[in-house]
Amino acid sequence: MNQYSDKQKEALADRLRTGNRDAAAELVDMYYKQIYLFMRRLGHNSQISEDLTQESFLRVWQHIGQLKSGKTLNGWIYRIASNTSKLYRRKKRNKNLFAFEQLDVPDNKLPDGDQKAVHNEQITRLKNVVEVLPMKSKQVIILHYMQNLSIAEAAEAVGIRQGTFKSRLNRALKNLRNQVLSKNGELL
Repeated sequence: MNQYSDKQKEALADRLRTGNRDAAAELVDMYYKQIYLFMRRLGHNSQISEDLTQESFLRVWQHIGQLKSGKTLNGWIYRIASNTSKLYRRKKRNKNLFAFEQLDVPDNKLPDGDQKAVHNEQITRLKNVVEVLPMKSKQVIILHYMQNLSIAEAAEAVGIRQGTFKSRLNRALKNLRNQVLSKNGELL
């Protein structure tokens, strides 16, 4: 995800709270790609994702005083990004915004030959299933599994309790399983 430790992130958060512009630039360097990918995975096209990412960082800077000590920087930033996406969707009222980003699989983890074709087909099917999940289910899958946030950080990003997040994640995974498996228990 990124190479910063929790201690470094907390030190950065302290500098941000004091209004340090260098810290703001460092924050953008640290999180820009992650927030952009988050927006893409939520279904926004590349231009909208770029705009929403920039809007998210503007809101981070405007609301930096609300970042309390003890709050994780990850969860706080993703919450702002999530809210930015929600506000955009409300303004546009367009339910056909989804252009699901390709799942990231490291090259060294990909199978060879015929297995690669089967693997790519399975990834495409999974991507299609995640794409049509209800937004709340899609969001928990993306935050936890694709953005690699901990349960605590992801719950904070969505603005719900950890138990509620775990419950939503469990329902989303069950929904995924049901949609991926056909009636006889084989992959669709």
